[in-house]
Amino acid sequence: MAKNRKNQAAAIRFGPALKALFLCLVIAGSAIGYVWQKNEISRLGHQISEREKRLSQLKADNKMLSDQLSVLHSPVMLDQRARELNLGLSPAQPGQMVWLVEPGSASPKNKVQPQQFAQRPAVEQTQ
Repeated sequence: MAKNRKNQAAAIRFGPALKALFLCLVIAGSAIGYVWQKNEISRLGHQISEREKRLSQLKADNKMLSDQLSVLHSPVMLDQRARELNLGLSPAQPGQMVWLVEPGSASPKNKVQPQQFAQRPAVEQTQ
């Protein structure tokens, strides 16, 4: 007996159409995902390059500021600044200086003394 198409179930008739629709959705989803991924890679690459530029600028600023700090700490600059501000500072007179003798250099007999380190207090172990 020949089968009539009108008697077939609806699922069998729409099966190939659903398969084609599912395949199209998978391909479209993959294409959208690919484009999104490439866009993210481009955006992240741009962020990296901007941050590398910022890092090099900060390093240059840091070098300039450290050079400026070393100039400001120099004795010549400190003396000049003290004169500009009229602080009344002057070099120390010989009578104002106190010279301290190191204990190791006081006895010429023992030229080489072993180094002495501070000892930590013993810690009792409780079990």
